[in-house]
Amino acid sequence: VQLQASGGGLVHAGGSLRLSCAASGFTFDRYHIGWFRQAPGKEREGVSCIGNSGGRTYYVESVKGRFTISRDNAKNTVYLQMNTLTEEDTAVYYCAAGMRWRYWYGGLRDGDFDFWGQGTQVTVSS
Repeated sequence: VQLQASGGGLVHAGGSLRLSCAASGFTFDRYHIGWFRQAPGKEREGVSCIGNSGGRTYYVESVKGRFTISRDNAKNTVYLQMNTLTEEDTAVYYCAAGMRWRYWYGGLRDGDFDFWGQGTQVTVSS
């Protein structure tokens, strides 16, 4: 099982990045995929999630209207388009796969995700 997050980098405030999460080793279209982030000195935060079929999505309040999650089950890949980035978005971003997330939870719980990627650094400068 492998989740490979990529697409991070250094961007100025107001800029955009698109993160990708490429999966292998499991039945991708049976798993919900979440994006988490962890900034220095802060707890890990669930940012967004997409249901296994792509029909349900979740965004933490701070990214609503700026981030868009999508998936291509034919390519075993999930994307996180991040626009209008701010310094507060600076963090290591991780993707994770699990079957127990439910959109009505109103958030992401680490324990609902079984497989985790290695993370990609996003740095937003002023």
